[in-house]
Amino acid sequence: MSVAAAAHDPTTDQPRGGDRFGHVEVRGIDWIPDDERHGAPRELLMLWASSNVTYLYVVLGAVAVGLGLTLAQAALAIVLGNLWWFAVGLIAASGPASGRPSYVVMRALFGPRANRVNVILSGWGVCVGYGAINLSVGSLATDQLLVWAGITPSIALRLAVVVITAALTLTVSIYGHATMVRCAQPFTAVLALCMVVLATAIVPHVNWAWHPVHRLTGWAGLGAVITASAVIASNPLSWTSSADFARYLPADVSIGAVALWTALGGFVPAVLLAMLGALAATAADMTDPQAGLTTLLPHWLVPVFLVFIALSSITNNIMTAYSSGISLQAAGVRLRRSLTVLADGLLAFSGTVYALFVSDFLTALQDFLALSVAVLAPGMAIYATDLVLRRNRYDGAALGNETATGAYWYWHGVNPAGVVAQLAGTTAALLAIVGKLWTGPIAVLAGGTDLSCLIGPLVASVVYALLMQALWSGRMVQCAA
Repeated sequence: MSVAAAAHDPTTDQPRGGDRFGHVEVRGIDWIPDDERHGAPRELLMLWASSNVTYLYVVLGAVAVGLGLTLAQAALAIVLGNLWWFAVGLIAASGPASGRPSYVVMRALFGPRANRVNVILSGWGVCVGYGAINLSVGSLATDQLLVWAGITPSIALRLAVVVITAALTLTVSIYGHATMVRCAQPFTAVLALCMVVLATAIVPHVNWAWHPVHRLTGWAGLGAVITASAVIASNPLSWTSSADFARYLPADVSIGAVALWTALGGFVPAVLLAMLGALAATAADMTDPQAGLTTLLPHWLVPVFLVFIALSSITNNIMTAYSSGISLQAAGVRLRRSLTVLADGLLAFSGTVYALFVSDFLTALQDFLALSVAVLAPGMAIYATDLVLRRNRYDGAALGNETATGAYWYWHGVNPAGVVAQLAGTTAALLAIVGKLWTGPIAVLAGGTDLSCLIGPLVASVVYALLMQALWSGRMVQCAA
């Protein structure tokens, strides 16, 4: 019997094991055995699109124009920044190869002990942060929808909106992978329809002859494009967890197919929506993107716009909350996946309540996430480099062994190659970053150009490749395997 046939129960036409639509997924960071593998790579397209047909990209496109770029320069920055989706696609291929989520596969990169620190810093913390931002944005859009309907939301009603938004997100995330895959198509269809309707209303207002007062040309123009691309890259770089959503696929699926469908699910909506935001910035003041876009819409279309923001925040948060729960398990928390998702959801809910009712928390949080690129970009480069060096061969069962007898134990549970490469890449990125909290000396020498997304990953990748070759050739501490 083939793997595909064995993976399904003929009486229910559902995959065997705990990954079934309408049932709470029982697997977390567990290894997925062959008889529980199911699906095809093409299902990843809609899954990722459902999370990425989102208002955030409209904002990022407007930001690119706000940095003083022409439309052509903004388009180039949007494409360059979103090319990171192809790295997201590549590392997703480690899911079927290992049967494990990303932050367990990363034990091969950093060693079991060092990886726990990596998970907290670059996985769990970023997921919870983005979860709070998405929940806040969705709740604010719903508040505005109530105002449009003539209802002035009280504090109690606003709090109820946050609770309901969080509950909708967590319900799908707790049910897990199969339910997310099944819901992805209708979610994407509704969001894409909203996007088309909005685009139809916005495009007639576009000022195609628009250009910034002071055009940036030559090196200054190139520097501005690179800086804008670094801002746009912050979103795909946050998805080092892409193997989480591919690990149920059969082990013998095409690496190229997994990488391509994952990448396209993020790249295509990200580019289209960011371009819509850039075009809108030629006709409206996008300092406040929500208010600016509203001025371009007829009154009857405003609720469609607000529903789009709210729903896209929920669909993006579904995958974020799912990965957050898995990350918490990978960090060593001994709870089943559904409970870790719930715990992280409550933490994001608390951050959202603080942001909306107590303080300007989001500003500080967004600054933190901007600086987190200095950690995420080198980490993704190390992951992709490791996958290429190993030819995507990971021992899924061995990745679960976190003791000194494990094949990925290295030196006291630490892979020196991964740790040194991450530190080197992050240091290089911080020296080349441009931000409100910190601008590195390399960026200053480059005329204010943010080179963090170029220099950080390059340094990390080269250092990791050299040190791993040294380890495997016997010039460093041998791994237990």
